[in-house]
Amino acid sequence: MRTVSELEERLARPSAGLVDDLARLDGDIMILGAGGKLGPSLVRLALNATRGDKRVVAVSRFSEPGLADALTSEGATVVSADVADEAALRDLPDVENVVFLVGAKFGTQGAEHATWFTNSYLPGRVADRFRHSRIAALSTGNVYPLAPVTSGGATEETKPDPVGEYAMSCLGRERVMEHFSEKYGTRLALIRLNYAVEMRYGVLVDLAQKIVAGEPIDLATGQVNVVWQGYANEVTLRALLHADAPPYLLNLTGPELISVRQAARDLGRAIGKEPILVGEEAPTALLSNAGKCHRLFGYPELTPAELIEHTARWVSEGGPLLGKPTKFERRDGRF
Repeated sequence: MRTVSELEERLARPSAGLVDDLARLDGDIMILGAGGKLGPSLVRLALNATRGDKRVVAVSRFSEPGLADALTSEGATVVSADVADEAALRDLPDVENVVFLVGAKFGTQGAEHATWFTNSYLPGRVADRFRHSRIAALSTGNVYPLAPVTSGGATEETKPDPVGEYAMSCLGRERVMEHFSEKYGTRLALIRLNYAVEMRYGVLVDLAQKIVAGEPIDLATGQVNVVWQGYANEVTLRALLHADAPPYLLNLTGPELISVRQAARDLGRAIGKEPILVGEEAPTALLSNAGKCHRLFGYPELTPAELIEHTARWVSEGGPLLGKPTKFERRDGRF
């Protein structure tokens, strides 16, 4: 994966399990938030997995020039719309399956109202509009409390206890959508993801950029979860078959606990530059246990070692980046 086209092809390469699951899924698929950082690759994955047997509707404001035309040429039914607009949301076509990707993470400080609108109010409007559909909604592992690094991470049975307004608003998303699932019997899957990585963004890119720039890496958040974005996309689509009322909860991340210290050293070795490591690891971190996910869908295609190798090469060779740091090291929930 040395070029954007090679990366995009890998992200959109469906497994046999995904092809089989989407063949069993009744009806077409609509992806709300198709123009975001993971939306285009998820649309392409759905197109490749369904092979023209289902309509894949991609909905977004499509602020990136040329993206709407590109997805149209690849077979998607593109709808340029702002789902925050009541009329636009009402006018969307009825579909049997909805993937909800819309969310806001950064800019919470000083714009809390906008964060809550996007992460809590808007999901309720979508759940009301598509009350008769099957919905897979992307949430986050940030709804969980910090966990002891010796615990194995939060499971789906762990009681949410979010830190900071962003995480609180994401729990708000879940609760509001759960309300409509209870009210109408809407089949819903809530997918708690952290942290997806590919070569243009993610925890490993954050670390690699600091190494290249000679910036210190704070080790207080000493352990993280990461997962290949292609696997995250696949699980999000396959979760549609598991949507239920009451909502189906699913943690989505990799099976390994990643040491930030060791990952930085491995990245530095591959890049050819020693990382600057400061501080000591805290006894807690934001960690999730995705054993349920792996039992259902198998393990991610790419291992952390492979992801580190690809990321180091990409960043050191000046590959394009999305410029969206995860801020995974923040422990106060302020993004």
